[in-house]
Amino acid sequence: MAKKKEKPNYRNFKLIKRIPIQYRTVEERLHDYKDLHVNYTDEDIQLQASRCQDCGIPFCHGYGCPVSNLIPDWNDLVYKGKWEEACRLLHSTNNFPEVTGRVCPAPCEESCTLNVGLESVTIRDIEMTIVEKGFTNGWIISNPPLERTGKKVAIIGSGPAGLAAAQQLNRMGHSVTLFEKAPKAGGFLRYGIPDYKLEKWVLDRRIKQMTDEGVVIKTNTYVGKDITVDALHKDFDAIVLACGAREARDIQITGRELSGIYQAVDYLTQSNERVDGISFDKSALIDAKGKSVLVIGGGDTGADCVGTSRRQGATSVTQIEILPKPPEKRSEETPWPQYAKKLRTSTSHDEGCERKWCITTKKIEGTNGKIEKVLAAEVEWVKNEKGNWDMKEVAGSEFEIKADLIFLAMGFVHPVHDQLVKELGIDLDPRGNFKTNNFGYGATSVNKVFSVGDCARGASLVVWAIANGRAVADMVNEYLLK
Repeated sequence: MAKKKEKPNYRNFKLIKRIPIQYRTVEERLHDYKDLHVNYTDEDIQLQASRCQDCGIPFCHGYGCPVSNLIPDWNDLVYKGKWEEACRLLHSTNNFPEVTGRVCPAPCEESCTLNVGLESVTIRDIEMTIVEKGFTNGWIISNPPLERTGKKVAIIGSGPAGLAAAQQLNRMGHSVTLFEKAPKAGGFLRYGIPDYKLEKWVLDRRIKQMTDEGVVIKTNTYVGKDITVDALHKDFDAIVLACGAREARDIQITGRELSGIYQAVDYLTQSNERVDGISFDKSALIDAKGKSVLVIGGGDTGADCVGTSRRQGATSVTQIEILPKPPEKRSEETPWPQYAKKLRTSTSHDEGCERKWCITTKKIEGTNGKIEKVLAAEVEWVKNEKGNWDMKEVAGSEFEIKADLIFLAMGFVHPVHDQLVKELGIDLDPRGNFKTNNFGYGATSVNKVFSVGDCARGASLVVWAIANGRAVADMVNEYLLK
């Protein structure tokens, strides 16, 4: 008699605890820039996938995920051991799940229905495991178009938005050339995110797939300098600006001119190039070894500076933020299924860092042209008569922070308004981003010129860049086929 097929247990969210993929110990990982993760077994991941409760309205998919990943569907496939089907389904909405599976802050998990009283499914871990199994087993191959349309598209910038738009447009049959001013493609993924979070062979593997499919990538090419805007208009049927928001926010205080103060993105870029084997002149080297480091800015970029400084051998690292310390648990201001406002501790903070909130930087002091310390003060945030928040310095709260190196990690204001932007003559929005007919992507004020990603949206998440890159590809395709 045939054995009765066992039905999936959709109550496992009650029976199995959330157990994320673990990290290597701090003592081990501080000696290298290798991936932080310790791999799960297939059984571990399948058990975690089984916690997905087959809920009636999957907010993770429809609300939380910008690329609308079919999360409950591939969770169920993983639970049933149908990994190849899960891999195909994952790629149907996301060009680079190996990236989002590593660096996305997982808004899908925040909107998981289990967050109402329980702990969410480990969606990001499952995503990363699916795609890595796909590469290991040869399920992820090049997918070139069967026919070409004869239309040519130029994409400027090879970050996640540019890469996603390039792959989609190429698969639609258009001939795509991707221009990148840096020596290698990847944009902020390559030069802004440390290797311990995203090793660069992960990018190289996917970029090879894209070139095998027919995407032409021209690096060391600064559009507006190495190639003119007139040449772009002449040689291409559509142009997509995906050059990111790289104009970093600065501070204008006494002592800003002293040496030893760097924008975080410049520090992280150089560190990533050093990991890649590029050597630097001693006078240009930014190294935290044996130094007291101050990071101004409490976000992810600041945390990346913390982790990088610790790996370079900083004697101390302090990170300050002008805003109040978030609550330990979800704030009432951000109820489920919103992305929760709460205190988040990164792997870099676990590696050694003093964090301070409600701190303003007043003055930087030093001798012989080099920084030595920062004069800071505590601030408080109070609501005014209009209900808006005002910042006030706390009287008598001034204190000093020793600093040999300062990294400014206060975010980005808009794309760089370089020669390309001036020659194109496109309209900017009030924030200095490229104005488009959709938020985050779309047509600009110049015929056949489109924009996508942070240069149109403002600095945002990798997953939003991928989502908008796919969306602008559909828009460009419609334009080209009119």
